Amino acid sequence: MTQPAPSALAHGTFTVERRYDASPERVFQAWADPDAFRRWFVEAPGATVHDWVHEFRVGGRGGGRYRFGDHAVGFNDTRFLDIVESRRIILSYVMGRELGDERRRDSASLATIELRADGAGAHLVYTEQGAYFGDDGAAHIPLRQHGCTAMLENLARELETSAGSAAPGESV
Repeated sequence: MTQPAPSALAHGTFTVERRYDASPERVFQAWADPDAFRRWFVEAPGATVHDWVHEFRVGGRGGGRYRFGDHAVGFNDTRFLDIVESRRIILSYVMGRELGDERRRDSASLATIELRADGAGAHLVYTEQGAYFGDDGAAHIPLRQHGCTAMLENLARELETSAGSAAPGESV
């Protein structure tokens, strides 16, 4: 059962930029491939993934249920809104927690991922516009930005780990 969101609301927008020593095509593939995406996006030490889906297509859904340490089970419900291969991904998502039979929504966001060539690598720009629910919603904006920065660092590690699958002559 989903409960109504608290009436208090905070809005926030942030941008995280990152350069990778991999082509825009390889970076895009790490978002598109369900196994690679799961490795860098949700799997982490201490994480338990209860279920996960990654339908990487316009109109497809992503996300699932997971737990980090002894925190409440969290959820991420994602919709892919626009995909331009090796250039852009636009998605919306709701994140929250499961508290007994209740699914409590903590935020709703629109995220844009832009990729462009940068020498032999790729420059990624991640922009998120979010609505954060609750009296403490504004406090979650810098936490989300920090989490997204860490997520993009996980992507860098995934690209380094999968360097053996790079095309001949490609910088990883």
